[in-house]
Amino acid sequence: QVQLVESGGGSVQAGGSLRLSCAASGNRASVNCMGWFRQVPGKEREGVAFIASDGQTTYADSVKGRFSISLGNAKNTVFLQMTSLKPGESATYYCAADVSYCPPDILFRSPVWFSRWGQGTQVTVSS
Repeated sequence: QVQLVESGGGSVQAGGSLRLSCAASGNRASVNCMGWFRQVPGKEREGVAFIASDGQTTYADSVKGRFSISLGNAKNTVFLQMTSLKPGESATYYCAADVSYCPPDILFRSPVWFSRWGQGTQVTVSS
């Protein structure tokens, strides 16, 4: 089993930056796809960025050029570097992982496709 723990959330002004981290423990070698979602109360969980075990990345159009997802050296940590943050991006950000390789249509897959989830970390962007 893989456990995920997020950190790095907080409050920032519009235009600012934050870096989220997700540490995976347990059978990390079994994970082939990791990603970040975000959710605000009353709305569906939204896919933000994904990375496969070989480093291939996928981004939602809304964050391309501003967010960057990467794996740590030991590949047991995934980072989400967020820049030029907007007030509308305030949300709880969740890390997710699965043993399957990231499919080409990962942005259109339901969040239930991922089998492992972190507890979430709050990001607040003020105007």
